[in-house]
Amino acid sequence: MLGDVTQTTDTATRGASEAPGRPSRPRVRRVHRAWIVAAVTFVTIIGGAAFNSLPGLLIDPLNREFGWSRGEIGLAVSVDMALYGLTAPFAAALMDRFGIRRVVAVALGAVAAGALGSVWMTASWQLMIYWGVLVGLGTGSMALAFSATVTNRWFVARRGLVTGILTAAGASGQLVFLPLCAWIVAHHGWRPASVTVALAALAVVPFVWFLLRDHPADVGLAPYGGTYEEKPAPARGAARRTLRVLADAARTGPFWLLAGTFAICGASTNGLIRTHFVPSAHDHGMPITAAASLLAVIGVFDIIGTVFSGWLTDRFDARRLLAAYYALRGVSLLFLPMLMAPEVHPPMVFFIVFYGLDWVATVPPTLALCREHYGDDSAIVFGWVLASHQVGAALVAFLGGVARDTFGTYDVVWYASGALCATAALMALVIRRVRTP
Repeated sequence: MLGDVTQTTDTATRGASEAPGRPSRPRVRRVHRAWIVAAVTFVTIIGGAAFNSLPGLLIDPLNREFGWSRGEIGLAVSVDMALYGLTAPFAAALMDRFGIRRVVAVALGAVAAGALGSVWMTASWQLMIYWGVLVGLGTGSMALAFSATVTNRWFVARRGLVTGILTAAGASGQLVFLPLCAWIVAHHGWRPASVTVALAALAVVPFVWFLLRDHPADVGLAPYGGTYEEKPAPARGAARRTLRVLADAARTGPFWLLAGTFAICGASTNGLIRTHFVPSAHDHGMPITAAASLLAVIGVFDIIGTVFSGWLTDRFDARRLLAAYYALRGVSLLFLPMLMAPEVHPPMVFFIVFYGLDWVATVPPTLALCREHYGDDSAIVFGWVLASHQVGAALVAFLGGVARDTFGTYDVVWYASGALCATAALMALVIRRVRTP
């Protein structure tokens, strides 16, 4: 791998030297700048994803302190998730217009403002503003469309692998912040945990501003594995372009199949496990810190599974990979209600490991299919597909809380989500292939 990273720098240098009016340069073996940009992107996503560790941990504390129902709290989380998804396609277009650095720096500021503002809230509508609107807009601007934009601009080779690595950054943030925030909530309350998240978001801003670059041409390089190209002019009319791309994609069948499967992906991960696993385990007598630690373990294996999925996507049919991922996820959810207990036992550990490997393994093949069908517009199309992911997550975040208030248990939610995953597996298989000449 390191050999590939350094070797292709020669190609980049050749590409740059072949650009009109550019002097020849000697070949130098060094790490390609694209990998530095990818590393900064990884750290940025970790910092922005810190907030995603909080909702599942704070449902019970907010319920006790303010008397808000799980449905009310779940509604605020659903607003956050919906805006996260709906912002993503516009953020991709805004990055084309104003540059990656500016958009991401502002987004991190929005996350920090929302997390800090929640410390002083006293009413549920304020939870909607701080958690739902500010954090939703901020995290949505650093959603997977951010990863797609960086990957498309800086990489020609290894796109599947890089997509898997950057997708795993969200899980890495979960791995870092979930145990920390759970400990803070248990020993010091939920407000210091919110402050911690705000500081994490602000700490990443200098890395973005000083180390991230918008385009390889900014530093006189070709993309990794490609040839030198001049930086395109800023794309004006970002909102108009985003809506035009949606209108064009909506006329095609693959878009609706990808959006439908990804909506189920969001429903069965962010909306279900990330939001409701900790309170569900707590219902069965498991301590919050133990349940949060299990979610952190999901983050460990999520990194492995997503990177491996990126490697597989470079080599195998993305449709078949998606079908396998969704089918296996659905089966595991059907068994989860039987595994809940006051203590962590081996079958639950097996579920956590298995679910972690499958958590966002769906992203590399989904993004690959977007590239295959929509070419240069694939980052924006993927942003809309991601919007469906978050709408699905938002619905289950809200409906899961309502179901718990109504039935006194989460069991019906686990079973319904398992059935949805089986549907997604069938939908993935009918996505048509693009025949290349």
